[in-house]
Amino acid sequence: MSITRRQLYKMTIAAAAGISLPTAAFAFGGPSGAKTIYKVQGHIGEIQMNPYKIAPLTAIIHDGGYVLKNVRVRIVPKTGGQEIAYHVSDSQVMTHGGIPVFGLYPDYINHVQVSYDRIWNNKTEHFDETYQMYAPPAWRDLAGSKSENAIFPKTTVIKPATGKFANRLYYVNNIGGVAGGTRKAVWNSPEGGALQWSSDPINWITDTKGEIRWYLKADPIFDVNSLWNGGIMMGVQQNDDGALTWGYGQHYVKYDIMGRKVWNRRLPFAYSDFSHSMDAAQNGHYFLRVASANLKRTDGRNVHTVRDLIIEVNQDGQVVDQWRLWEILDPYRDVAIKALDQGAVCLNIDASLAGKTVTSEELQKLDKAGNFGDIVGTGPGRNWAHVNSVDYDPTDDSIIISSRHQCAVIKIGRDHKVKWILGGGAGWKKFYHDLLLTPVDKNGKKLDCDEYVCHDTNFDWTFTQHTAFRIDEMSDKNTFWLSVFDNGDARHFEQPALPSQKYSRAVIYKIDQNKRTVEQVWEYGKERGHGWFSPVTSLVKYMKDKNSVLVYSATAGANYDLKTGGLVSAPNPYLEEFEWGAKEPSVELQFHSTTGYQAIVFDPEKAFNSKVH
Repeated sequence: MSITRRQLYKMTIAAAAGISLPTAAFAFGGPSGAKTIYKVQGHIGEIQMNPYKIAPLTAIIHDGGYVLKNVRVRIVPKTGGQEIAYHVSDSQVMTHGGIPVFGLYPDYINHVQVSYDRIWNNKTEHFDETYQMYAPPAWRDLAGSKSENAIFPKTTVIKPATGKFANRLYYVNNIGGVAGGTRKAVWNSPEGGALQWSSDPINWITDTKGEIRWYLKADPIFDVNSLWNGGIMMGVQQNDDGALTWGYGQHYVKYDIMGRKVWNRRLPFAYSDFSHSMDAAQNGHYFLRVASANLKRTDGRNVHTVRDLIIEVNQDGQVVDQWRLWEILDPYRDVAIKALDQGAVCLNIDASLAGKTVTSEELQKLDKAGNFGDIVGTGPGRNWAHVNSVDYDPTDDSIIISSRHQCAVIKIGRDHKVKWILGGGAGWKKFYHDLLLTPVDKNGKKLDCDEYVCHDTNFDWTFTQHTAFRIDEMSDKNTFWLSVFDNGDARHFEQPALPSQKYSRAVIYKIDQNKRTVEQVWEYGKERGHGWFSPVTSLVKYMKDKNSVLVYSATAGANYDLKTGGLVSAPNPYLEEFEWGAKEPSVELQFHSTTGYQAIVFDPEKAFNSKVH
C-alpha cells in the first residue's frame, strides 16, 4: 500500500485532533519499532555477557519482564575444581534487571545452575535451570617486557585449601609492567608530584585451585597514557555493602563486582596523585592518601607534594578534613631515608642503584638544588613520607598511617596532633620521641631496647612497612590490635653486610593506649629468610569471618644480584592465609612473574546480598 504526501498530512492532523484512523494506516510501520529477536535458554530472558564492559567473566540472565525472587546461582566447577555459589537479594535482581552471574571460567563452556521463583499475573512458579555460557579467554594489554610470559600470572598451589578455607576467593591487585606510552609526563605548573607513576592494572580473582574466576578489563575507565585517566590502580577493598572501592591517579571510584559503576570521581582540584590507600571508614566517609596539587613551601616555591596528605571525603565527594603531614610530622627526619636501599624505593625500577644509600650531604644538596618529584629526599615536594596506608579508628575519631620512609606507624587525632608512634626512636625530635610506644613482653615487662633494635627478644619494629590496619573486631578505646607487613629494608636503620640477610615479616601487635606500650603477639616470615623477602608493597589483614590472617608478600620470590641485591627477575609473590596464631599457613598460593601490590578476600555472598550501593 502506498500513501501520498497529502494523505500522510491528513492523517497527522487527524491524529492531533484525536480522530480515529483506519487500521490500514499503520501498515507503513510498527508502533514500537523493529522486532527484537533473541533466544532464551530457560523460562525468563536473554543472556548478556560482560554487561558493564569491564568484567568479562560475568553475565546477566535478564528477567524477561517477570518479577524474580529467591534467586540462587551456582557455577558448576570443573572436575576437581572449586564451586562458586551464592544467593542474590531481590534488590540486586532489580538493580541488574535479572540474575547476575559471577565466577565463570575463561575460555570454557560454563554450566550455570540457577533457581528462582518467577512471579507473573499473580502466579508464582519455581524453576531450577542450567544455562550454558562460553566465556572468552582472559585478556589484557601487555607491556612488552622480558618478564612477561603469560596474559595473566600463572598460579602454583603450594598448600591446597581444605575445611573452612576450601571455597575462598582472593582478589589480587597487581601492577603491570611499564609500557611504551607510560611515565612520560610530569606535573610542570607547579612542578613535582608523582604523575609519572602509571602502569596498567593486573586485577583478577583466583580460587584456591589457582583458576581465574574474574578479571578487570580496565580499558573503558583507564588509559595508561593519559594524564587524567592513568595512574596505578591501588587500595582495593570490598566494602561492607559488597561493592569495591579503589583509586588510580586522579580518580577514586566505586564499582560492584559485575562492573556496574556506582561512582567514578575526579579528585577535588586541590589534590593530586592518589595511590596506595582508600579506606571506607565506619563513619561512612572515605579516607584517601593523596598529595597537594599546589603547596607554597616556606622558601616560596610552589610544588606538587608526594604521598604526604590524607583527605576525608563524605558520600557526596565533599572534602570534610585534611591531614597535611608536613605540618604534623618532621619532613626533614632523614635517619630512615639515609638507610633505604635506593633500588627498592618504589618498585626496584633502577637496578643500578640497588644496595646504595644517600648521605646527609646529598640530601642537603638536593634540597638546595630545588629538585622536586617522586624522588627520595626530605622536605615537601619529595618522597619523604611515602604513606602507603590509612585506617580509621572510630573510638577516638583518629587515623592510623603507615609511613614507609619514616619506618613508623603513626596515630593522629582529629585535632591533627600525633597520639603515638610505633617505631624505632632514632632521629626523632624530643616532641615526637616522647610519643613513642614502649615495647613490652606478654607480662607487661619493659624490653631491653635502644633506638635502633631490641635485644634478647623476638620483638622488632617494622621497617619500610606496609598496611598498618586496625583489627576492628578485637580493638576498643583502650586496646588497639594492629596488623602490619614489615618489609624489612633498612632494618635497624642500616643495610646489612650481605643483601641475602634481608627478610620480611607479617606481624600482629597489641597496643595498650593508656599505658602507651606495645606487645608483639605474632610474626611470620623471618624463618622463610631472603626467599620470602618482599622489598616493597604487600599486605597483612585480619579476616573476621574465619578468625584468620591473610598475608600477601607481594614482591617476594624474585631472583637477585648477589652482590648488589638488585632484582634481576620479576617477583613471584606468595599469598597465605593463617588460622589465628598458627605458625604455618592453611592456604598458600604463588603467582609467577608479576609485580604484586595487595590481595584481599572476596565474598560473593556479601556482593550479591546487599542493598543497592
